[in-house]
Amino acid sequence: MATETVVKTQPVPRRMAHLPVDPDRSYVVPWFVDWINGKPEFRAMDRRKYVQAIKQRLCWVCGQKLETRFAFVAGPMCGINRTASEPPSHLECARWSARNCPFLSNPNMVRRQDDRINNASITETSPGFAITRNPGVTMLWITREYELFPDGMGKYLITMGRPHDVEWYCRGRAATRIEVEQSIENGIVALETLARAEAGGLEDLVKKRRQFEKLLPKA
Repeated sequence: MATETVVKTQPVPRRMAHLPVDPDRSYVVPWFVDWINGKPEFRAMDRRKYVQAIKQRLCWVCGQKLETRFAFVAGPMCGINRTASEPPSHLECARWSARNCPFLSNPNMVRRQDDRINNASITETSPGFAITRNPGVTMLWITREYELFPDGMGKYLITMGRPHDVEWYCRGRAATRIEVEQSIENGIVALETLARAEAGGLEDLVKKRRQFEKLLPKA
């Protein structure tokens, strides 16, 4: 049986100090989280705030104005495609999330499912092709630019600009190259499935993966 990783929660950055705390679990509630019947639903985002974040360039985690650097919190498959489904954050907010979010910091954590929110509903409502697995590692893609583009199904995805830097986290600390490579091997099948649907797709995916591997941890 897999054992749960215990990650010591670190103090929140100054920008996040105004955020509410879930009284039931003592978790800081990120700005993007949806509230249902007066309680935070950590598995769901507030779609009105998605629009706000994009139009006003607000941090996805703290809700305050972004500056000149944008940090996307994602898994390695997003890095290979340079595509994200969620808006960026301040770097300090993104780092805090990668180190402290129970789902992001614990490779053994599985998303809780019920009749309202489950892997099938996430796949149906998310833009593009949602990969619902826990990638086991968290990537911070730090850039100075990004653009929205339509996913062809009435929603939008985000192209992450050229990376100024890329950081990797696992279990609340810096991830190793082996951990990141394992995550890629476990998730690349999903991208290969999509690539096969397009002429030359697999060849293009191989090139993207080779380029992306230059951004992996050195050790």
